[in-house]
Amino acid sequence: MLGGSQEGARQSYIFERGDKRVPKEKIGVTKTFLPPFAEYEAYLTQIWSRRYVTNQGPLLQEFEKKIKKYLGVEDFHFVSNGTTALQLALNALDITQGEVVTTPFSYVASTGAILWERCDPVFVDIDPVNFSIDANKIEAAITAKTKAIMAVHVFGVPCDVDKIAAIARKHKLKVIYDAAHAFGVQYKGKSLLDYGDVSVCSFHATKLFHTIEGGGLIARHKGVSDSIELKKRFGHNHDEHIMLGMNAKASEFQAAMGLCNLKYVNQNIKWRRQLSELYDRLLGDDFQKLPKMKDARYNYAYYPVVVKNEATLLRHMKALNNENVFPRRYFYPSLNTLPYLKSQQRAPISEDIARRIMCLPLYADLSPDIVTNICEVLHK
Repeated sequence: MLGGSQEGARQSYIFERGDKRVPKEKIGVTKTFLPPFAEYEAYLTQIWSRRYVTNQGPLLQEFEKKIKKYLGVEDFHFVSNGTTALQLALNALDITQGEVVTTPFSYVASTGAILWERCDPVFVDIDPVNFSIDANKIEAAITAKTKAIMAVHVFGVPCDVDKIAAIARKHKLKVIYDAAHAFGVQYKGKSLLDYGDVSVCSFHATKLFHTIEGGGLIARHKGVSDSIELKKRFGHNHDEHIMLGMNAKASEFQAAMGLCNLKYVNQNIKWRRQLSELYDRLLGDDFQKLPKMKDARYNYAYYPVVVKNEATLLRHMKALNNENVFPRRYFYPSLNTLPYLKSQQRAPISEDIARRIMCLPLYADLSPDIVTNICEVLHK
């Protein structure tokens, strides 16, 4: 099904044990994609020749230009990581106090960025089908202190961006999208990262597309974009100090990895799609899976499944661990239960899903035989 030299490489990950094909190495939920070393080495040679390793170097500028072309967007800022990008988004929109309506079902970085900017997260429960913030419940959470909505495209499935935009206009709020999972996703004919006042992506090594560490911001308004550009490099332009900033600069080495990996994104999405469709066929209707949206072109970044209760989840995970396969409880716990929050807020749907969900292994050189083995274990 996957063909060529990649399929040959995949076969090396399995061996025979009796009548079973089982992994000879630990199979995690993801595995970092790396380009051919010679391609990265060619960029390293340029870096060594110039001795220009950071501070908006030529490779970084080339990378930003190519990202904009790939995504079809007019704005893009490459920064050191996705969490810093979230903080920059809040700061550039002047959201440094007050309340931010957000989702409890996400990685901790989204809530962490709100807290670091001295704002208070107000959690709105999630849709039980697509796991994103329930847009129908947002207005009830808005108060006079609300400054923004920070929603997350969970597993790359689009939020209800139209309804969220309408709510934001009505209440004069800013919208930030944590699009860490959404690189390569299109919605209604354009990049999902082109919605909201600012969209933020992560290029961590575990992501579909990565720059080892890294992140990005896309701003809809020039003033916000200009502010991000200054704030990410200490708030000064040469010797002219303009505003308070931080060090969020990415390096030439990160940009070089991004330039190498960008040409493989579509191919990686294709591989992941084939593996996801294999999971779909083999798992059937026994597990709750991601919904299919007719207006979205998905990136197959993750393969989550939801089971009937936490005990079943733990039993499945133990059985897979015995086969040297290690899925991840992603996301867990529900963020409204974090122990360092000032107050506890209820989000029963998020809390319930967080106890019953896990992401199965999914990455470019994962063997279809491993997927088959995983599904057999789950069915047992």
